[in-house]
Parts: sequence; C-alpha cells; structure tokens
Amino acid sequence: MRIDVFSLFPGLVDGFCSESLLGKARTSGLLDLRCHDIRDQTSDAHRTVDGAPFGGGAGMVMKPEPIFDAVEAARPPRPLILLSPGGRTFDQSAADELATLDGFSLLCGRYEGVDHRVVRHLVDTEMSVGDVVLSGGEVAACLIIEAVTRLRDGAMGNAQSPVTESFGSSGLLEEPQYTRPAEFRGWTIPDVLRSGDHARIERYRVAQRLHRTLRERPDLIEARGGVTADETRLLEEFPADPYH
Repeated sequence: MRIDVFSLFPGLVDGFCSESLLGKARTSGLLDLRCHDIRDQTSDAHRTVDGAPFGGGAGMVMKPEPIFDAVEAARPPRPLILLSPGGRTFDQSAADELATLDGFSLLCGRYEGVDHRVVRHLVDTEMSVGDVVLSGGEVAACLIIEAVTRLRDGAMGNAQSPVTESFGSSGLLEEPQYTRPAEFRGWTIPDVLRSGDHARIERYRVAQRLHRTLRERPDLIEARGGVTADETRLLEEFPADPYH
C-alpha cells in the first residue's frame, strides 16, 4: 500500500511512522509511505505558504499554489483526503474501507485552514478524527496511517488481533486482558482463564465483551441489532468481570 502525506512538517509523520509496527511495515515493503514538504513547491526566499484571509479575520490561510503544485508533482494515489474538523468522522469502518485500497493520500492543514479552492478542485474528500481542533493534521495523519496499516495482511503478528479487538468483526469492545503474574498485590485473575478449558475460556471472553459493551457503549449493541438469545445465555453463565 502506498500512502502519500502532504504537510508543512513532514518529519512529524515520517518520524512517528518509522517506529514499531509501522516501521516494520515500511522496512518489509508492506507500506510505501511518502511524506512531501509543501514548502518545497514555493519560489520565494521565505518559502511562503500562507496568506491573510480575504475579507479580514483571525489567523492565516494556506495558499493554494504550493498545495496544488506539490500534489501535481507527486502524482499521488487517490483518494486525496483533506484532514479537516468538518470532514467525515474517521472510525473503524472508514479504516476498513481505506485498508482495501492500493493507496490513498492525506493533506495536512495548518493555520486557519486551506484556501477553499483546494477543497473544491483538488481533494476528493475531507476526514476528521473527532470533534476536536488540532494545530495541524499531522497527528491525525499518523492516527489514520496506523489504523489502516495494521489491517493489511502481514502487518500484525497475530491475524486474529483485528478480529477480536475493540470495533472488530463482532462489533463489540474487547474483553479485559491479563498476563503473569496470576496474582498481583492481592488481585487475582479470573479462575476460568487458568482452567485450560479453551472452549469455556472463549465463551467467557465473549461474555465479557458483551458486558463491557453493554455498560460502556450500548450504542454499539443497538447498532448490531441488540443481544441474541445465545448471547443472553452467555451473560447469565458468566457475570461481569469484577475488575471491569
């Protein structure tokens, strides 16, 4: 998968994406990440990329010329997505959609935003990582790149991870997880996890996913059509984890 990022601070994205899972994906060739500095397309001594808004107002606006030139010079994969508070909310569904593509591109805004001609005539869509305003789109770009890359075949060590984790195929939040030691400061793990009965352990885990989602995100339960009869029996068989 090829992902191009257009930014005034490409090093922020490149550095983050050089570590951990993303770094391994890049080294293996699974992820072809290309970070472009929009300032490279300026022609003045000050490398100017912003200007005062027409009509007055606070802040500065990113100029269209260097953005258009940067994108046209790179010929990046489409869609080209502008990271903007007003865009479609990025969620696991959006990550799943992007993960099916051979590539896509991200445009990181700064200042008060970008000239609207970029929105109308250059980008394909806008996307937001939530109802929050950031100083720039670089953090959002890193979030999207990681969420999408980990869904690609071969990116994660365990192929089951994207299936069982929160917002996976079950539509539920992930169950509580434990590791050694079995007892820590007087707190012990649930006995079922040490039973060796893998079928029972899996039933317990599903029940805990249901308990957690019903308590913390009931909207997810509603979105999947409620709780089935089999799931109701699981909830009765395994009460909520006391450490929930």
